[in-house]
Amino acid sequence: MAVSEEKINSEIQRYEFKDVLGTGAFSEVRLARDKWSSSEHYVAIKCIKKRAIKAPGRASEKDKQEAQGREESLKNEIRVLKRLRHPNIVQLYDVLEDKDQYYLVMELVTGGELFDRIVEKGSYTEKDASKLIKQVLLACDYMHEQGVVHRDLKPENLLYYSADDDSKIMISDFGLSKIDDSTDSKMATACGTPGYVGES
Repeated sequence: MAVSEEKINSEIQRYEFKDVLGTGAFSEVRLARDKWSSSEHYVAIKCIKKRAIKAPGRASEKDKQEAQGREESLKNEIRVLKRLRHPNIVQLYDVLEDKDQYYLVMELVTGGELFDRIVEKGSYTEKDASKLIKQVLLACDYMHEQGVVHRDLKPENLLYYSADDDSKIMISDFGLSKIDDSTDSKMATACGTPGYVGES
């Protein structure tokens, strides 16, 4: 059953869009306030322009394939995030769309990237590093139990929940992740960020 345009607009208007938190090649992330919440509840909304991931009818075959890849990547990220609920994984609350954009309503994390904290601090004590890695490993263990492999873990995709020194760490960016429910399969696709990929 088709969703009415009025219902779509109502769901999107639930959020009061505020500052831009970040931009990417095909999307931007906006801070937003949930106007339906009884408390001051803020979320991060990833806004993806449909025209950026859908090729026009007269596009070349190469452009169509690239657009199809971007669309499949988005669908995969949504499937993965809907499957996961863990205190160290950024949560997807809802997926909305209108005629122009998709909206991924996500948990707001404000502490910045692990990469930036490493640069700022210069070094981590063994105690601090072990506390951080324990959280990452617990989240990875949970993901693997759910049949999900992230495939792009790196300091830029590990976010601090808040600016506090003792903030928990959150895994984000599941664009390259994969769902595999089999117990004996071996993944063969080369992917990830070149600077962090180990030797094969």
